[in-house]
Amino acid sequence: MFNSVGIVARIDRKEALNYAVDLASYIEGKGLRVSLEPTLAKHASREDLATPLKDMKVDLIVTIGGDGTILKTCLSTPKPEPPILPINMGVRGFLTEVDPKEGFKAIDRCLAGEFSLEVFRKVACRVGGEDLPHALNEVYITSKTPAKMLYVRILKDSEVVGSCRADGFVVASKAGSTGYSLSGGGPILDPSIDAFVLTPICPLTLFYPIVFSNDSLVKIRLMKPQEAVIVVDGDFIYELSGEETVEVTGSKYTTKFVRLETDFYSRLRRRLLVSRGQRA
Repeated sequence: MFNSVGIVARIDRKEALNYAVDLASYIEGKGLRVSLEPTLAKHASREDLATPLKDMKVDLIVTIGGDGTILKTCLSTPKPEPPILPINMGVRGFLTEVDPKEGFKAIDRCLAGEFSLEVFRKVACRVGGEDLPHALNEVYITSKTPAKMLYVRILKDSEVVGSCRADGFVVASKAGSTGYSLSGGGPILDPSIDAFVLTPICPLTLFYPIVFSNDSLVKIRLMKPQEAVIVVDGDFIYELSGEETVEVTGSKYTTKFVRLETDFYSRLRRRLLVSRGQRA
């Protein structure tokens, strides 16, 4: 099923680099073509395997890191994206699937077809007719000036939802509902729900998070101040000026994660809902 594999890893951790080199050799030994993200290839002294993410047309991508590594990978890989096997070398790694000690066995199981795919729809974002990168986790809108609140008007399919003053607004996908949106008081979206959530961050006016179906067109009209920024998945930044309108809806693109055994709620219990001294 898989003939080629791309590998992306954190380059700020030596153990991730060493692991990526060993994994690349292991996969090559299985007769598969291997591509490495160029910065990783340089640090690993395997420039012969270097392929930019935007050109990485492979059957499977393995990420070695945390959720941030996954998000950066998904922003740059060609669409439609190949399935991702995420190996956890991050802090929390909610989206990741296996720990490093299980990574080589996970490759064997992938080659044997012993896996399923968990599919997450992205969030599409447009400003003034310009398409921004689609977000796996979230689109975050905040003031360009520190300590300044945003005042926005929100519409859904041209119907006014309401106005709100807040430090910022997070539009989170199903995958992103366990991230920044959750920290801001937003709900966790069940995997079976085809939706995204709009969550105000520290609202001054009473405004609760709202869940919208993925076919909804939500418009966030900037009222005050007239300088703001959009941050897509914590990496891509776009500056707003004037009374611009940010349009968000469910994307036509998805991200597919290789899953071996654990389901959504077992990951939820293990990585988000378990306090010290409690059992998952």
